[in-house]
Amino acid sequence: MCRFLAYQGQPVLLESVVSKPCHSLIHQSMQATEAKTSTNGDGFGLGWYGERPEPGIYRDLRPAWSDENLLSICAQVRSPLFFAHVRAATGTATARANCHPFSHGTSLFMHNGQIGGYAFVRRQIEAMIPDSLYENRQGTTDSEAIFLAAIGRGAMRDAGAAFGAVLSDIRQMTKKADIAEALRFAAAFTNGDTLHAFRWACDDKAPTLYWRHDNNGLHVVSEPLDESRGDWNALAQGTMLVADRHGPPRVMDFRPDCG
Repeated sequence: MCRFLAYQGQPVLLESVVSKPCHSLIHQSMQATEAKTSTNGDGFGLGWYGERPEPGIYRDLRPAWSDENLLSICAQVRSPLFFAHVRAATGTATARANCHPFSHGTSLFMHNGQIGGYAFVRRQIEAMIPDSLYENRQGTTDSEAIFLAAIGRGAMRDAGAAFGAVLSDIRQMTKKADIAEALRFAAAFTNGDTLHAFRWACDDKAPTLYWRHDNNGLHVVSEPLDESRGDWNALAQGTMLVADRHGPPRVMDFRPDCG
């Protein structure tokens, strides 16, 4: 399973979250403690907002711990909203185009989870992406397909409804195909203003997500970044965290209809 983090709040240097904490995302790429695989070395990515509405993106195939350019960017870039992700591939190619986060316009998306039996329903899922968005499909992951399908369902306006509808349809496909493997979805999405974090699985074994809101802002992480675990809130399964730049985060139900 992959590891990721999202930050929204006062502008901070990326290194203060991505690389400096004792259990930073870069440390998790070498030694994750709450994932099926402790090493997440199949690429990494950053997405951040700066002077323009569209986010900047930096992704590469090398493990996060071995990329000096990543450390340099994190030491120099200050942002009020950014995503970072380290990848452990689950059945699709190790390629830069398959590294998270994915972007479209002003939006960013990253995912930790799986579509069980993806190879058997891939053509159906790709058909959910509108023709007007399919040219933006750069890689082969199930994550990017979910993202573009949700954009087509109106995620920029109502992310909860859009992702819920896409996951519901995918679950119906996997059930019809008699796929026993689970559909699991721990993810973060932003339209550039409001941040959504989701934790759900059809088998109630969703990947972990934690959040903390402090004086600087909101952190959403796969694993706590430090040893102050009492300061972190576990996001309950079947919920989503919603936060804009003007108020505290809210936890809401997120339970796609699985029939």
